[in-house]
Amino acid sequence: MSSLYLARNPRVAARSLDGEMMIMSGRDSTLFTLNQTATILWKSADGSTPLQVIVEREICPAYEVEASEALRDAETLARELAGHGILRISEQPIVPENPAGGESR
Repeated sequence: MSSLYLARNPRVAARSLDGEMMIMSGRDSTLFTLNQTATILWKSADGSTPLQVIVEREICPAYEVEASEALRDAETLARELAGHGILRISEQPIVPENPAGGESR
């Protein structure tokens, strides 16, 4: 299994409310409420930390689950969130987008 990297989509609005994230899609103004696991993925999605490390550091200790099972579930969840445009996924570290719309240096 190759490493996956997650990054937050900079084109969504996000707010934390009672430990869960509320995300509004810039694409179609859909509002999403992330559960606790999805919130962990969102908060940890820095583009440079592999999903496996996020699972081992954040999810396994919080839920006392085996790493292999947690990684499978987290990958499925991350791909679902990416399908909604909430996260970006790559097999390489993700360079942050330039918010001004110019080229990154």
